[in-house]
Amino acid sequence: AAGIIAGSAAMAQTYPSKPIRFIVPYPPGGGTDIVARLIAAKMTVSMGQPVVVDNKPGASTIIGSDMFAKAAPDGYTVGLITDSHAINQIFFTKLPYDSIRDFEPVTQLVFVPLVLVTHPSLNVKTVPELIALAKTKPGKINYASIGNGTPHQISMEWLKSIAGISMAHIPYKGVAPALSDLVSGQVDLMFTGTSSAVPYVKAGKLNALAVSSAKRQPAFPDTPSVSESGLQEFDFMTWYGSALPGGTPANIVLRMNQEITAALNQPDVKERLATLGVVGAPTSPSEFGAFIKSESQKLGRIVKLTGVKPE
Repeated sequence: AAGIIAGSAAMAQTYPSKPIRFIVPYPPGGGTDIVARLIAAKMTVSMGQPVVVDNKPGASTIIGSDMFAKAAPDGYTVGLITDSHAINQIFFTKLPYDSIRDFEPVTQLVFVPLVLVTHPSLNVKTVPELIALAKTKPGKINYASIGNGTPHQISMEWLKSIAGISMAHIPYKGVAPALSDLVSGQVDLMFTGTSSAVPYVKAGKLNALAVSSAKRQPAFPDTPSVSESGLQEFDFMTWYGSALPGGTPANIVLRMNQEITAALNQPDVKERLATLGVVGAPTSPSEFGAFIKSESQKLGRIVKLTGVKPE
């Protein structure tokens, strides 16, 4: 025992002594990638070693998550997780890792509010108008998402369930193709991140009906929330967080938490996050672990209520 304690203390004194790999289970260029690179750049300076973002997308984040779950628990591999991490353990009974045991929560990174946008041809400007139209055309209105079992689908299915309406689901492989078809009128509406919706709404190519969070968002100050629009129980935001492989020493977890929190609190990072329409939300490791548990329970209830199935 004394040897283990001494070894851990020595590691803390020399850590980090080589580059750190930051695995992001999403493609380059999206919100997760941008946030990870903002943080990695700050950590590279503060930790004195390169923090290198490594994109490993695929299989609803399972490929990248499995990669860092199985990495050595030495603090040299950290990973980004999102609400998909919580959703996957609900959908898949045979994941290649244990969603709790194989990960050490470090901190939540950001909350990501969504906005409900429609093509102008649908001719609705509010959620009540959408609900009224959908009730006259059951199953005829279609909505896009970035895939089956994703937060974008789950949020819309929850709205449908509360409102008592029927709409057809059109899954896509990402935000870009879904938005492209929405702007061209191939689909009628979708929930998407506020930052991706802003340019289309400002250009008059899409109408913003409501934001998914309980409160209004700075990117859409004049757009009510879904809750304000009559569906009072609706409150939905996606999120990003960070984790280390299970078994990583507590002192390394704490150091990583301190470094990431410091990065998120820097003024230029806060400003950049605001332009992305996301809200920095660093927490302690224990707070983030409790949050993941509560999110899993909440998402489990929504999935059960709506009957959403994975791909």
